[in-house]
Amino acid sequence: MTDDNARKLVRAYIGDPVVQAEWDRRYADREQLWSGRPNGALVAEVAGLTPGRVLDVGCGEGADAVWLAGRGWDVTALEVSGVALERAIGHARDAGVTVRWVHAGLAEAELLPASFGLVSAQYPALLRTPDAAAERALLAAVAPDGVLLLVHHAGMDAQQGHDSDFDPGDFDPADYVWPSMVAVLLDDDWEVELDEQRPRIAPGGGAGAHHAYDLVLRARRRR
Repeated sequence: MTDDNARKLVRAYIGDPVVQAEWDRRYADREQLWSGRPNGALVAEVAGLTPGRVLDVGCGEGADAVWLAGRGWDVTALEVSGVALERAIGHARDAGVTVRWVHAGLAEAELLPASFGLVSAQYPALLRTPDAAAERALLAAVAPDGVLLLVHHAGMDAQQGHDSDFDPGDFDPADYVWPSMVAVLLDDDWEVELDEQRPRIAPGGGAGAHHAYDLVLRARRRR
């Protein structure tokens, strides 16, 4: 992607501008927010899968997307922050891999339904809505026989107050989507392959490194 195309993509955001501005501020506060290495749960769970089309939800600075693309996956990476997306595009260019970038909120992105063999959401900050728009968008993106992999920090759904991953101010867990909220929407079209809490395989460094346990939901769409 050329620099001009990258700039056009960053400007062409689809979603809530307040959400974009909030995340742009968080990323702009640090030269690098995350570790720069792929998330451990993703690496572990993808090991046995055949590369195909993957959606990386909330790709941040692009570590997961770049890692997946380098291993033969056809990657679409979605992010609300233009600051993060510019960094991700640069990292992919440096790594010599191709990623399809989408600058949008998940619910607003209008992704082709049932088109991804893997939908990966690693510690996503998806805002909760009365119509469960984010949860339903995650499920809708998965192709038949495809896998949804949703990973989050254990205990954060019950946490009150400050948390460095989300906001230097107040953090209300009730505002966000947690794996349990997605799990309750799984019907007979889905097979839950994994739903557990386990020690986190942390890449080291970056925000969120203090969390020791993960919630991991892996579900396969039957049809």
